Amino acid sequence: MTDTTRRFFVSYAGPDQAWAEWVGWQLKRAGHQVELDRWDWQTGDDFVQKMSLALQRADAVVAVFSKRYFAAERWSGDEWSATVAMRGRLVPVAIEALTDDDIPALLRNRLYKGLHGLDEPAATAALLEAVHGPVPPAGPVAFPGAASPDADTVPDPQRPRLPSSVGLPEVWSVRRRNPDFSGREDEMVQLRAGLSGGHQAVVQALHGMGGIGKTQIALEYAHRFASQYDLVWWIDAEQADQLPVRYTELADRLGIAKSDAGSEANAHALLQHLRTRHRWLLVLDNADQPDQIEPWLPEGPGHVLITSRNPDWHGIAHQSDLDVFTRPDSQAYLKSRIPGITPEQADLLALDLGDLPLALAQAAGVLRSGMSLDRYRRLLTTNTELLLQESDVRDYPAPLAATVIIAATRLTDDGHPDATALLRLGAFLGPDPIPTAWLETVRPRLTTIPGDPDDPMWLRNALQHLGRFGLARTDFDTFQIHRLTQAILRTQPSPEQAAAIGDDVTTVLAAVDPGDPQSPADWPAWASLTAHLATPHVTTAVTGQPGLRAILLHATHFLIRSGLPRAAHGLAQALHRSWNTDLGPNHPDTLTCAQYLGHASVDLGDYATARPIIEDTFVRRRRVLGEDHPDTLHSANDAGTALSYAGEPAKAHRLHEDALVRRRRVLGEDHPDTLNSASNLASALGELGKYAEARPMQEDALARRRRVLGEDHPDTLSSAGNLASTLHALGESAEARRMHEDTLARRRRVLGEDHPDTLNSASNLATTLHALGESAEARRMHEDTLARRRRILGEDHPDTVNSVGNVASVLYALGEYAEARPMEQDALARRRRILGEDHPDTLSSAGNLATTLHALGESAEARRMHEDTLARRRRVLGEDHPDTLVSFNSVAVILHSLRLYPEAVELLQDARARFLRVHGVHHPDTTQITRNLAASLRAMGRRHEAEQLMGRKASKGKRRFGRKRR
Repeated sequence: MTDTTRRFFVSYAGPDQAWAEWVGWQLKRAGHQVELDRWDWQTGDDFVQKMSLALQRADAVVAVFSKRYFAAERWSGDEWSATVAMRGRLVPVAIEALTDDDIPALLRNRLYKGLHGLDEPAATAALLEAVHGPVPPAGPVAFPGAASPDADTVPDPQRPRLPSSVGLPEVWSVRRRNPDFSGREDEMVQLRAGLSGGHQAVVQALHGMGGIGKTQIALEYAHRFASQYDLVWWIDAEQADQLPVRYTELADRLGIAKSDAGSEANAHALLQHLRTRHRWLLVLDNADQPDQIEPWLPEGPGHVLITSRNPDWHGIAHQSDLDVFTRPDSQAYLKSRIPGITPEQADLLALDLGDLPLALAQAAGVLRSGMSLDRYRRLLTTNTELLLQESDVRDYPAPLAATVIIAATRLTDDGHPDATALLRLGAFLGPDPIPTAWLETVRPRLTTIPGDPDDPMWLRNALQHLGRFGLARTDFDTFQIHRLTQAILRTQPSPEQAAAIGDDVTTVLAAVDPGDPQSPADWPAWASLTAHLATPHVTTAVTGQPGLRAILLHATHFLIRSGLPRAAHGLAQALHRSWNTDLGPNHPDTLTCAQYLGHASVDLGDYATARPIIEDTFVRRRRVLGEDHPDTLHSANDAGTALSYAGEPAKAHRLHEDALVRRRRVLGEDHPDTLNSASNLASALGELGKYAEARPMQEDALARRRRVLGEDHPDTLSSAGNLASTLHALGESAEARRMHEDTLARRRRVLGEDHPDTLNSASNLATTLHALGESAEARRMHEDTLARRRRILGEDHPDTVNSVGNVASVLYALGEYAEARPMEQDALARRRRILGEDHPDTLSSAGNLATTLHALGESAEARRMHEDTLARRRRVLGEDHPDTLVSFNSVAVILHSLRLYPEAVELLQDARARFLRVHGVHHPDTTQITRNLAASLRAMGRRHEAEQLMGRKASKGKRRFGRKRR
């Protein structure tokens, strides 16, 4: 790189890619180095990382200003954030007339060069002036992706043209542009890169199911890059035998057709002409017969773009398998088309519609006509086909329902009964990938699939036909049918046919054996199966099939254990509603379902809903199964846990103690259920503040679980985390840290970063680091955990609220009292609403807020809150509970600050005696309250007593009065 050479990164909006290519080309031609995503980045690259590195490398960013560049979705993106951050290195050029209202306030004071309305020499001069003059090129410059001689002396038919210097191509036959086209920027970049890669004819095939937007992408490409072609011709290629006729029409437009020649002769003349012509694009839309299309594909330095349902273009064209919209693209489209729709509503609607572009377009049309979103979503469930027949979408040839039914009819009419039967069977499964092994295993037992059950090729052949008609996405060992295609197809069979298909569905699902629902190693297999079990037509149709009921219950258990409580709750609720009516409330399967519904409600943080479900199940099981039945003991354990979450640890302790005795007698010391009761009893002791009693029980449970279940079993990791928290409470923070770090590492590896148990470990480790004085790292971890919990569990989940309080505590420790205050107020308000005024966690929030108010100088309000919290804790938790002792200390701190030393000393003497009895002399809390008592004694002039208390000679030094938060 010479002293005058600069490195530029070109920033642009997707629809302006042709402009970006022209800018990049001119800068390279002037001798500069240029980075452009379209030229330099690969499919699958990390966009954020690539963007960050590009901006670091660049001497300046050339920003291609347009109204599209400042669209709301771009303004909030990663590229924009980074670009704005480097405003001093920004070189803006405008490609259309802009007003101040078009440009965000941050950039309105930036002068920019206008390139619009100029011819190519003038636009080139303006661009180079904007970047401070040309630099002589070091050698020949070729358009990226194609070999080229010296660009200054030899015309390069591939070099970018100035988009505004030409109108539409001289030869143009493309329908109007879709003004509502949005998204698909990655696909557009890949398509442009694929088509502009060489001098010979490049054939690119976009394939995918009906309604996925193949034609729309081709149409947008033709318009977006029209300036780069001299000929663009659109051909409806659905009937391959009509291709010579369509070619003759183009030949006639070019003046090379002979009136006395047949269509085939004129078509061959066109193909010969295209061999020698540059800058042409043919679009063959809806070409579903590769073998009949291939002989008519042109050669020469141009581009052919094919759209097709059929994926079998191997050896004929470069292929792009087009998928549905990404969820952000779906949301952006819906927000642009439906006034007032919220991001949450757009997300739910996109989920209902499976992100299928045609379905989104139809929904937008219906909702704009006045139908409410809630009604539309209800109708989508109950009247799918009827709703998807309604369409005023001009840019698609037919509504989705007709598109699907026509394709399915063609499949049948073409004589593929096995493929038709497989399609119908798949329609009654879930919308996730269906493993082909499931069908191969039970093929002889499937009554709706015609043909020889021993034919080893039936499935392969059937899937090929489904793929050819765009009715399924096929992979090496799975196939997948879109949820709306399924919904439409489910309306087609007669009731008798639907019943037979349903029987085959249950045959398939009941034969799957995913393994242990509690084992993380088996969770991927369970996830695959559960996606097909958790569908309404399955959950409501299995009442009379005990085997499938058992699988559904195991699937619900899997969802709970794998940290997916919302999915577990939805499945358990649907099953319980059905079975409660069909089997009765006292049927063992109904009761197990109720048990899991209670578990899921607890995991969602909905303790108020969970408790009556759990208690009712416990009562019924005692009556139906007996006191010592293992299922009854499960319910006893659940009832104890519900009491703990409700802030009633004494009652929880009694239940867990009784359950442990019974489980030891019925199941044995080492049974996993027995170890669960032992662990829960120890946790109840901890909630009562009896950490010293809890410790040996937790150590024993951990040792047994390691031996019985293994080091990495989720229950073993729970025991390790519980013991670490107890050690922290006992003041052994260094050992607690070691255990928390080990448990967190294992949970991340076994359960994943976002599993609720992993987040618990991260939170607990951060709390221990805070206690060890590592507040900066504690803050980082607590903030990360809070962000994850908000995303995964929601704002009001008790664990999320706990994280809010944890972040506030670290802010307090760092002296950021003003920042801590609103977080503590929020946590307190949520806990009062969710848990109640007297719940131990609510009282912790109240105490912490009071401590912060005191630090902010609001001592009167702090005193009132601390005294109220102390009174409640004495009543709810008892005089000797560690949290109550913290409140004693907190009130004393206030009294000391108000110079009410006698009252402070009286409180602290009582509290210290209790601390000694509960924690012992060496616990950090005991040490802290002893120091506080000594400080109050010194303030009263009783220095000798203070120093005796501290075990040293009298000193005139001033010592800080300590506060503790909890």
